[in-house]
Amino acid sequence: MEMFVSNDEVKQWECELPGLQDMELLAARLRLAWHLRQRDTARALYLSDAAEQLLNTFFPAYLDTNSGTVEFRLMRARLVLVRAEAAWLYGEFDKSGQLSELALRLAANGDTVEAATTMADAHYLLACIGLQKGEVPAVESEISLAIHFARQAGDGMREIVAESLLANQQALRNLPLALECWGAIRNPHNETTDPVLRSYINEFLIYTYSLTSDFGQSAARGIQVFEFAKNYGQKRRMISVASNIGDAFNSLSDHQSALQWIQEGLDLARAAGWPNSIASCLIQMSETLRRLGRLEAAKEMLENALPILVHVVGSRSHLLALRYFGDLSLDMGDYATAQKSFQELISWADKKNHLDFRIGSRRGYADALSMQGQAKAALDAALEALALARQSTDSYRHIEVLRVLAALYMRHSLPEPVEMQALSAALHYLRQAFDVAGNISNFNVPAELYQEIADAYAAAQDFHQAFECAKLALAAREKNHNREAANRLNAMQLSQQTERMRAESEHLRQLAAAEAQRAEVLQQTSVVLEKLGTIGQEITASLDAPDVFKALNRHVHDLLHVTALVIYLMNDDQQSMTSAYGVENGMPIEPDTVYMASAVSNSVRCVRERREIAIELASEDELLLTLIPGTEMVQSMLFAPLIIGDRVLGAMTIQSSRQHVYGDREKMIFRSLCAYGAIALGNADAYLRLQKTQEHLLAQEKLAALGSLVAGVAHELNTPIGNCLLVASTLQDGSRYLSSKLAGQNLRRSDLNNFCEEVKTSSEILMRGLSSAATLVSSFKQVAVDRTSEHRRSFDLRQVLHDIIATLNIRITQTGHSVELNVPYNIHMDSYPGSLGQVISNLVENAILHAFDKRQSGQMSINASQVDGQRVLIVFSDNGVGIPEENQKRIFDPFFTTKLGQGGSGLGLNICYNITTSILHGQLSVKSSLGAGTSFYLNLPLIV
Repeated sequence: MEMFVSNDEVKQWECELPGLQDMELLAARLRLAWHLRQRDTARALYLSDAAEQLLNTFFPAYLDTNSGTVEFRLMRARLVLVRAEAAWLYGEFDKSGQLSELALRLAANGDTVEAATTMADAHYLLACIGLQKGEVPAVESEISLAIHFARQAGDGMREIVAESLLANQQALRNLPLALECWGAIRNPHNETTDPVLRSYINEFLIYTYSLTSDFGQSAARGIQVFEFAKNYGQKRRMISVASNIGDAFNSLSDHQSALQWIQEGLDLARAAGWPNSIASCLIQMSETLRRLGRLEAAKEMLENALPILVHVVGSRSHLLALRYFGDLSLDMGDYATAQKSFQELISWADKKNHLDFRIGSRRGYADALSMQGQAKAALDAALEALALARQSTDSYRHIEVLRVLAALYMRHSLPEPVEMQALSAALHYLRQAFDVAGNISNFNVPAELYQEIADAYAAAQDFHQAFECAKLALAAREKNHNREAANRLNAMQLSQQTERMRAESEHLRQLAAAEAQRAEVLQQTSVVLEKLGTIGQEITASLDAPDVFKALNRHVHDLLHVTALVIYLMNDDQQSMTSAYGVENGMPIEPDTVYMASAVSNSVRCVRERREIAIELASEDELLLTLIPGTEMVQSMLFAPLIIGDRVLGAMTIQSSRQHVYGDREKMIFRSLCAYGAIALGNADAYLRLQKTQEHLLAQEKLAALGSLVAGVAHELNTPIGNCLLVASTLQDGSRYLSSKLAGQNLRRSDLNNFCEEVKTSSEILMRGLSSAATLVSSFKQVAVDRTSEHRRSFDLRQVLHDIIATLNIRITQTGHSVELNVPYNIHMDSYPGSLGQVISNLVENAILHAFDKRQSGQMSINASQVDGQRVLIVFSDNGVGIPEENQKRIFDPFFTTKLGQGGSGLGLNICYNITTSILHGQLSVKSSLGAGTSFYLNLPLIV
């Protein structure tokens, strides 16, 4: 896990988060929680809780913090560290320390890079807690461990961060030592292109330049660090650096800029809700106000800060607050309060062993006692400060203490120093201060020191030396005045550079944002166009108008804010439109009709003008009075015609209860949806008309087939019935002849025998003819009933096919062809025999018309076999001319025929296909090759 990343990376992860699931979601939440810990601490805690829930879901057996897989323990450790840092930021240092220790236990014994980085982060946080509490030994120990684990992980960034914290603390206590240690590792004067390293080198230089009085460089480096921290989400660092920049501007006498920077840090701290950061900013603000002479405001700031620091007594922030409060009390003449503040500061500085505060506290304490007339106690405190200053390398504080001692002797009558060799004790200490100042490189002796020396000479009656020192004081004041002017100029230039840098940065940011926005718009447009393409395919794929309406309603709500959607379709008279579909907030709208002669209807207007119309309404618009009672108030409306070529199908309108929601992008989307809707509704209308035409033609085809069937059956019945009539008339004549013979009593045996033979022969002929006719009538009756009723029933396949062929036999024999039926018995079906008969009849007619093409002696065959006990395969074959390969894919299309105008309607095979697939729930396919005949395969279920 990286220690910190740029804001752009975090933003990208936030965008990706909603689309993740399972372990990817867990990893993303963990990563975001870690990198939002200072950017947005509350959200970081929320994400860490959500990640922990997922973690317990995926590793339910390892809820005990002391057990579990390495992966589980390291994830838990990272989540614990998020909470630990949040507790540190909120000033809960004991809780933060306990959580950090828990993270160390979880990551212990992990032999991975993540384990080492987790250990490094935990020790670094413990160092920050120690620093906040003023525990210097703990800080150095924890930082050393953090550096060790960072190196073990091979993480240069973490190593730099830890080294920097240690170097900065050393610089405050012993700048030469810090320069020596830091320079041995990271030479601060070397140039580097690594932004992280450069940032932490600059932070070290903030303190370096400040301690060597190069406040312009200190502020400049601070501004660079602030911008880096801002881009990498290091808000705590931003607050600290802003205070340092303000302190540098204070030293440059640009108190206005100082206040602006400290206020920026304070605003960040308050927005984050971090109490100790707020207190630090208040402390710095109070010191700036004190330097400006606004003592009461400075006191209010400190009084607000001190209660916040009650949990971190002994920290550097607490000690600094005590020191500033003491100095402020001295300026306000409240010497008792100053004495109390410096006395408390002495106690805590000695406990924490902060040498700079130990010196400063005693210097202030001596001043406070002196102003209250306690000369002896003041001298003792000042001498203690002098002894500590001589141990320190801080020459500035050494000079301050010597000047305080001189002031004591000028103000009070005190025993002279034992080692004194000057004219007076005051001169003794002032000359020491002057010598110390002379040993500081590039240091200008302040005018105040020259003036104090002049006053001391005058008090000792050496007016000549007093005059010379007074002249030096005057020159120093002039020089100091010039230096202050130069400092102000440097501060102004630095402020201008800062503003220019910020302006350039803002300009670049705006350019990048504009480019990113343009790229996002292009991406969104691309996504919208791609989505519209998919939507268009879905809408236009349907040939059912209600389905088209529902699809349009669904997608228009997905893409746009829509309160109401209404689709009007043109009536047949072309004089009016009726709403075929209307929905408002999910509830249907009652249909209404608008007339094309209307002057107020926007739906009519968009059709008449053949363009889209956008309308924005305000509450005072008169058009609002025309709204249908009970419907929701609308603010934005779009109307567009539904047009295909020159044909107007109707109009579509969408309406929204929001204002200004239909911009150019929304109009483009609506325009596209209207185009897709028009195409789909046009297709649906054409398909409906086609269906009606097909149904009409199918009915005609069925009637024609049935008429042909009746004619064929009637013709077939003529022969046996004619023969029977001839035989019956012969029998009638024979009966009359026999009766006359019998009446005349001249009947001979031979006449009776002849009549009996004739009756026998005639009865045989009659039986044969009538049986054939009865069979044909029975078959025709069943086929005719099946054709006209289309009722489902159980039947034997062979019997039904036999009956069908029997009724078609006259048509087959007339054309000189034959059909062979090869169907086994006992194939029982529960289906629609009439529909099956229609398919077989059409196949026979198709073969006669196309396969044999006026040829004689064509052979057809019908074969059937059961498939897996559930289906039957019927194969109708002919030995005709075959079907060209390019036509085989189209033969089932409606109105496709190669015999147009020669008896072919183009519907025979299409009807076969539709009946087979829709009524019989089967499949129909074909195999054919030129000159080798054609076979049609009907794969049908035995039970529909």
